[in-house]
Amino acid sequence: MGEIIKVGMADLKTCISPNGLTTLGLGSCVGIALRDPIKKVGGMVHIMLPDSTAIRTERVNLAKFADTGIPELIRQMEQLGADKTRLTAKIAGGATMFASHNSNAIQVGPRNVEATIRILGELKIPILANDTGANYGRTVTFFPETGDYLIRAVGKGEKVI
Repeated sequence: MGEIIKVGMADLKTCISPNGLTTLGLGSCVGIALRDPIKKVGGMVHIMLPDSTAIRTERVNLAKFADTGIPELIRQMEQLGADKTRLTAKIAGGATMFASHNSNAIQVGPRNVEATIRILGELKIPILANDTGANYGRTVTFFPETGDYLIRAVGKGEKVI
């Protein structure tokens, strides 16, 4: 068993098996885990928002957005020897945490999931499994050795996708 590397909010990390990756408290955020099954290289990005182009700032935190975080994660994984053509994805999170008005600002979770699916599709990275939506937060741990994505949610127990 290797080290479990923590991925913060609006953060991304890579690792090589036997190490794993974990991120806490995915509410409307999405945890995207990528894996090269041959090299056993893994990566995780904890995105908060779907689209960086909506934000006007000088310095963009690439990991904060689906459209910039996923390509950056792939770039860093390739530096560890991963082959983009072999990558597969598992995703979790994207909950609707505040069930009040049906405004766009409130629906960040579903928009994050939609953006993640679209971008992975454009990059031709298949999504093997997902645990998204609903109205509860998740803590996830990803193991590049096996591709197991362990999902924990308060009151829901654990499951592996």
